[in-house]
Amino acid sequence: PQSTSIGAAAGFISLENRSYVLEPSTDPPSGSHRIYRSEQLHFTPGSCGHGFNISLVHGDTQNSHNQSDSPFGSTIKYVELIIVADNREFQKQGKDVEKVKQRLAEIANYVDKFYRALNIRVALVGLEVWSDQDRCPITQDPFTTLHEFLDWRKLKLLPNRPHDNAQLVSGVFFQGTTIGMAPIMSMCTAEQSGGIVMDHSDNPLGAAVTLAHELGHNFGMNHDTPERGCGCRVTVDRGGCIMTPSTGYPFPTVFSSCSIKDLSASLEKGVGMCLFNMPEVKVLYGGQKCGNGYVEEGEECDCGELEECMNPCCNSTTCTLKGDAVCAHGQCCHDCLLKAAGTPCRDSSNSCDLPEFCTGANPHCPANVYLHDGHACHNVDGHCYNGICQTHEQQCITLWGQGAKPAPGICFERVNSAGDPYGNCGKDSKGSFAKCEAPDAKCGKIQCQGGANRPIIGTNAVSIETNIPLQEGGRILCRGTHVYLGDDMPDPGLVMSGTKCGDAMMCLNRQCQNVSVFGVQECSEKCSGRGVCNNNKNCHCEAHWAPPFCDKAGFGGSVDSGPMRLAGTHCYQHKCLL
Repeated sequence: PQSTSIGAAAGFISLENRSYVLEPSTDPPSGSHRIYRSEQLHFTPGSCGHGFNISLVHGDTQNSHNQSDSPFGSTIKYVELIIVADNREFQKQGKDVEKVKQRLAEIANYVDKFYRALNIRVALVGLEVWSDQDRCPITQDPFTTLHEFLDWRKLKLLPNRPHDNAQLVSGVFFQGTTIGMAPIMSMCTAEQSGGIVMDHSDNPLGAAVTLAHELGHNFGMNHDTPERGCGCRVTVDRGGCIMTPSTGYPFPTVFSSCSIKDLSASLEKGVGMCLFNMPEVKVLYGGQKCGNGYVEEGEECDCGELEECMNPCCNSTTCTLKGDAVCAHGQCCHDCLLKAAGTPCRDSSNSCDLPEFCTGANPHCPANVYLHDGHACHNVDGHCYNGICQTHEQQCITLWGQGAKPAPGICFERVNSAGDPYGNCGKDSKGSFAKCEAPDAKCGKIQCQGGANRPIIGTNAVSIETNIPLQEGGRILCRGTHVYLGDDMPDPGLVMSGTKCGDAMMCLNRQCQNVSVFGVQECSEKCSGRGVCNNNKNCHCEAHWAPPFCDKAGFGGSVDSGPMRLAGTHCYQHKCLL
């Protein structure tokens, strides 16, 4: 159980094949609790907006702390999450701000528990309750509400309160069966790292599962559709898995093999570049507590509760270091001692990422850095954007499977000039489909050839085929995708931001723009020809040159990454030998 207020505990318990819910009782005596079967929960059936029902269920949580079994290695990722409650949610909870905050904190606690099995911690760094009025338009149209919330987040919330992801919990009943919506593969982006969740159940566990589901889409997880053959260690009658396309009760609390595979693929592509830094503990919501897994003021270490702590360097009861231990956590801590400066602690994960190294003074690996937006991808024909090398080729494979490739340019030009649901450059301010101007055609609906007979992203996605006659005879087959309205991943058939659309050109806001808008060339010029510019606009120097400008002898790396090599090592073409 997760304690969310003094004297009150709430949570769910799994015993053999039964799941139970624990919550504070509203009846006297004060401080008492009640426990009941999860099947007795009251909630509004609905979907996550995928065009077909998604059941939110509740199941087995065993092994949720066992990080040694995680397919993502020993590096924990941290999602710094802000949850916002709209005015309707405030009214729904009796216009009691503290009651709303407690409910949101419980939701965050559940979500953190779900993601621990994936070696991901969800740290609640802020709550916001719109007690007077909504800060952006909230309607029953989930697509419009999502668009408005993400715009508000980018323009108002993010500049004032740094975070990785924001979710709106709404008291509004969305149209149709939609209970949540979020963009796919958008984690860490300023434009789309967030989602909306309808608070559809009496118990906060319901909204927590929906939030975990939408967060999964942000991470790049698709639905567990039958044709994908996903493995789920919890049977449907006990809840199934979180990304299931159809929900009821009990609520699901685990992820399927497909979700794990999707997450792994997304992380390899660079999704989640902002998740490697430890959250600033002073901003964690809920106050300080030894045993929560975060090293807070006055603590030397924190390895979680007594029963889950496996750390030989940390006393879980006092949150102090044992004996002669110098450190207890971090990739730069080994056998309770600090690793030497220059020891690699995080390899580059893709063609836009940069490696990090131990500093010799801190047990934690430096925060993740990557190539400056607009920089050419390493060994891939594309440009970096938010640490990812987006290409038409990769997006075609994502939609159609192996063997798929981009269609010729004429397909993009003809199809996307229509300005209809099947060919467009997104929607205009009035919500109408916008035609692509000729220079922007490769930033609209993606056009592919080859691959599977139908899109592989879900049963609500269909193939839109267009035959274009050629002047010299013959025809070209162009294959696009259409996802039925209500999908909780807003049109995955649109070309992703950052995709190369010409020489030194990239798709931004549905327009093909020159990468010079990022100033990458000006930034690189200060690196003396011996380094590249990172996302913090600092030089990442070659092995024998020193930051900040790579103009003096040194050990490579940047002021952000740590030294690239150990003292006494010799390097040639980025390879170092002792």
